[in-house]
Amino acid sequence: MSTTATMGEMANSAVEFYPKATRGGGGGGGGREDVSRGGGDFGVTLKELRELMELRGGEALQKIQDSYGDTDGLCQRLKSNTTDGLSGDPADLERRGQTFGQNFIPPKKPKTFLELVWEALQDVTLIILEIAAIISLALSFYQPPGDDSESCGNVAAGAEDEGEGEANWIEGAAILLSVACVVLVTAFNDWSKEKQFRGLQSRIEQEQKFTVVRKGNVIQIPVADMVVGDMAQVKYGDLLPADGILVQGNDLKIDESSLTGESDHVRKSVDKDPMLLSGTHVMEGSGRMLVTAVGVNSQTGIIFTLLGAGDVEEDGKEKKGKQPDGAVENNQNKAKKQDGGVAMEMQPLKSAEGGEVEDREKKKTNVPKKEKSVLQGKLTKLAVQIGKAGLVMSAITVLILVLYFVIDTFVVEGHTWVTECTPVYIQYFVKFFIIGVTVLVVAVPEGLPLAVTISLAYSVKKMMKDNNLVRHLDACETMGNATAICSDKTGTLTTNRMTVVQAFIGDVHHRLIPDPGQISPRTLELLVHAISVNSAYTSKILPPDMEGGLAKQVGNKTECGLLGFVLDLQQDYTPVREQIPEERLYKVYTFNSVRKSMSTVIKLPDGSFRLYSKGASEIMLKKCSYVLEANGEPRSFRPRDRDEMVKQVIEPMACEGLRTIGIAYRDLPANPEPDWENEAEIVTELTCITVVGIEDPVRPEVPEAIRKCQRAGITVRMVTGDNINTARAIAAKCGIIHPGDDFICLEGKDFNRRIRNEKGEIEQERIDKIWPKLRVLARSSPTDKHTLVKGIIDSTVLEQRQVVAVTGDGTNDGPALKKADVGFAMGIAGTDVAKEASDIILTDDNFSSIVKAVMWGRNVYDSISKFLQFQLTVNIVAVIVAFTGACITQDSPLKAVQMLWVNLIMDTFASLALATEPPTEALLLRKPYGRNNPLISLTMMKNILGHGVYQLVIIFTLLFIGERIFNIDSGRNAPLHSPPSEHYTIIFNTFVLMQLFNEINARKIHGERNVFDGIFSNPIFCSIVLGTFAVQIVIVQWGGKPFSCAPLNIEQWLWCLFVGVGELLWGQVIATVPSERLPCLKEAGLGLEPGEEEGEELAEDEEEIDCAERELRRGQILWFRGLNRIQTQMEVVSTFKRSGSFQGAVRRRSSVLSQLHDVNTISTPSHVALSTATANTSPAPGNASGESIP
Repeated sequence: MSTTATMGEMANSAVEFYPKATRGGGGGGGGREDVSRGGGDFGVTLKELRELMELRGGEALQKIQDSYGDTDGLCQRLKSNTTDGLSGDPADLERRGQTFGQNFIPPKKPKTFLELVWEALQDVTLIILEIAAIISLALSFYQPPGDDSESCGNVAAGAEDEGEGEANWIEGAAILLSVACVVLVTAFNDWSKEKQFRGLQSRIEQEQKFTVVRKGNVIQIPVADMVVGDMAQVKYGDLLPADGILVQGNDLKIDESSLTGESDHVRKSVDKDPMLLSGTHVMEGSGRMLVTAVGVNSQTGIIFTLLGAGDVEEDGKEKKGKQPDGAVENNQNKAKKQDGGVAMEMQPLKSAEGGEVEDREKKKTNVPKKEKSVLQGKLTKLAVQIGKAGLVMSAITVLILVLYFVIDTFVVEGHTWVTECTPVYIQYFVKFFIIGVTVLVVAVPEGLPLAVTISLAYSVKKMMKDNNLVRHLDACETMGNATAICSDKTGTLTTNRMTVVQAFIGDVHHRLIPDPGQISPRTLELLVHAISVNSAYTSKILPPDMEGGLAKQVGNKTECGLLGFVLDLQQDYTPVREQIPEERLYKVYTFNSVRKSMSTVIKLPDGSFRLYSKGASEIMLKKCSYVLEANGEPRSFRPRDRDEMVKQVIEPMACEGLRTIGIAYRDLPANPEPDWENEAEIVTELTCITVVGIEDPVRPEVPEAIRKCQRAGITVRMVTGDNINTARAIAAKCGIIHPGDDFICLEGKDFNRRIRNEKGEIEQERIDKIWPKLRVLARSSPTDKHTLVKGIIDSTVLEQRQVVAVTGDGTNDGPALKKADVGFAMGIAGTDVAKEASDIILTDDNFSSIVKAVMWGRNVYDSISKFLQFQLTVNIVAVIVAFTGACITQDSPLKAVQMLWVNLIMDTFASLALATEPPTEALLLRKPYGRNNPLISLTMMKNILGHGVYQLVIIFTLLFIGERIFNIDSGRNAPLHSPPSEHYTIIFNTFVLMQLFNEINARKIHGERNVFDGIFSNPIFCSIVLGTFAVQIVIVQWGGKPFSCAPLNIEQWLWCLFVGVGELLWGQVIATVPSERLPCLKEAGLGLEPGEEEGEELAEDEEEIDCAERELRRGQILWFRGLNRIQTQMEVVSTFKRSGSFQGAVRRRSSVLSQLHDVNTISTPSHVALSTATANTSPAPGNASGESIP
């Protein structure tokens, strides 16, 4: 295949490339020069090792033989030992790190605070305001010549009379100051979020461990501590963290698609192809490898460096480099889908969250996760709609003001335009322009994305305490909409502490563990050997941590249960293992989901072979031709004996919820030596030793958790590899099925038979007949799980599209976890591959943690809704007031600086206050919202309009007759630069106080009466409300000219407060009106239109460009770049999605390799078109054109 050739060339060029790049800095692995000197301690240099690792298969073996004799020779040169590993001496490890590099890729520097400030300044609305303020400043210092200001009409009158002419500059300066304030707050938010995410990132990385042998002890060390020369133990489900050479292996198969793009699993063996590469997945088997390259020197590290990971790439290149990456990623994802293999992009190398990931990944996360976040889609759409409305309003406001002024001055008053008056006129125009921009600023809800980010970030932080490690931010919110959970049984619903409680040995069914005396010695010996040898040597039972505690089970829990059985029979497995160490195992057929059994062959002293096998009892019995009698002698075992045994032994065990495991053996002759590759011929005609029933008790908290799910409208389904009777018994204990309900339990084969047509193709209609009632799927393969999940997601039977969560722990669960809306991986039992495919990792493997995730997800949705309800009320009122005020009185009652302050409290602070409400159990009492549910419900719409009406009535009353009520001077029609009036200050003050009290109303969105319920459980909310109130007092009393405020007396303050508190009373009035009676309220912010649902299928391999974005692209409206702030915050969210992903930056390395492969192999027009589409959807700031692949 050409790819490998190309890969080879790339890698060779990398050898040339890397040392040059680091020579200056003497970087991670030291340049080439240092190596020639530094390799002195070891008999091999970094360069030699790098060249060795670029070879594959036969070439590599040849090179090892020529240069080192054999792998042991290389091992000695690296001063390591194939059995005992390294000494673990800190000085030695340190030296290895200096000579051969460390196992992490240097991250890129995070953005500095100043860069973030600069980014916040890019907001177009702010830029417009700054320009307007600067013009206003410049003009305020300009004095028209002479005293002929009279000739300019009544426009300039009033200003000089007040003797306030000197203070003209204040307004311009105040606007600039408030802009600075907004920018700093935004930048600080971004900065603290980035810091939080990096913290979380490093926490995830520290948890990434790998098993190595040091000083003869098997220990787990953080991946970053691995050094060249380490002896690493690799097993099924691992993701290799470094390059190495296989020293001993059993049936090892590796998925190298992340490097080569080939989806077939590659068989690795010491004598044919011993090269193991970082970033590849162990799909089967186990073994030990000698680590030969780490960090930037490993295969994926080299490619990573090529793509400018470290600090090789300068910022200048970044802008150019961004687009193609996005395009490439997209192709890569397409190729991945075609691979069919679970090609995860991940890499467990340590990196402190590489920054370059940010650029590259910005495009990337959009692709597979695009349709994921329902909420963000709805919000973008809403923000665009509101923004457009605001833009129109502000344009009309400016137009009306300008026209009114021009007509009034030049037509009605009959003045002519005199040159010396020009600055005065311009000053007016600038003032109008500022009013227009202010309307726009208030109309655009930049607080929305901020609220989403804060709410999600806050939830994620808290979810860590609830044992949910969230890897993709949006998964948290999707979880709130979940309608179905497909859960594994073992370890999730059960405790995963296996114990053998029944056994069938020598024709007797023992309901309790038998006494060793009841079993014939030959049977006992065979049994102990079969269990001790035919299990992973990493599975063992250790003494308990505390006196009187349960013994610790390490490794595979089923095997631990069997080893525990050996101990219960008063035997011991350790001497057997010492007598037959792992190296002496002749052949191992490891467990995988297809075999559902494991077999080990050993060579007996007389040269003949013995095979031990264990597995699911039905499968084992089909392969058995003999069974051991009570005296330990085999007798023949016919099909009818088997049926008898299934009825008498296996079904009764299974109905009690036990897992049944069969254990058997077979003796094979020494010659002719059997053909070990022909597994079907070898593992047959076995002799059955025993069938045991293993109990895995249900976790005590699970039934309650499942009851909560069902009450919350979530269907729980159990998908397990166990026998159907066992599965049904456990499902009944958990409460997944209740006697008398209408449900079905199926086995994998039946399920497949029912969903496929005559040609064997899966038909959606057939799945639709089954899944609504299906509760238990037993004896299922990973493919069945994936089929079921896909079937439920694609189903159109119910009007709502189902949102499915899936739990998984094995490597084979990868496809289902990827396909699900939310994938939960097990933190303890899960393999790296499963964790990488997941969105959330359950650190305690417990089902009840999933329920907590649902609660947090719903809480996020509610927090956003609360904020929306509050924000929209403010927006509507402020825009209408500014608009009508300007049209009727030629001046906005709320000044630019006041608007900015309102904007600050309404956007930033309110989003903080409302987005951090803690969840309550009450959230689980309602049904899920569903994907197409509008963002703003009828009740919310009623609240928004109701409060809007109240506020407008109050403000217009104050505006037009306020001066009579309070007996003060009117502030209307004040000339340019006149001092602030008490009249307008009262309006401003009332407006802000009404918002403050309405913020308390906004805490409830389902029409509850008690809005104070639980208010003290949220200290952030209380402090923000009180803080805002305090600042408001300061602004009004001492804000003076910059804030256009005149101090108010106590009586006026009390009236303002009274009107504010009126909001709470009015809220009760609104709550009394039933929402159903108001058909006129159209629900806003609707989800996807029905026609768009089909688009979701496309989104699998094409980026779904949502309608909002499409419209924007049509118009590319100027200010929409002003919604940049929204994008920035969304980027932060997506930053988290990406960097929250397991091994941060370094994951990219493996995916990068497959991209390189894709660029070489994919050139069909559709792909090119696709990449252009991606590139356009989210142009990088420096590259709006969005070029395609170079």
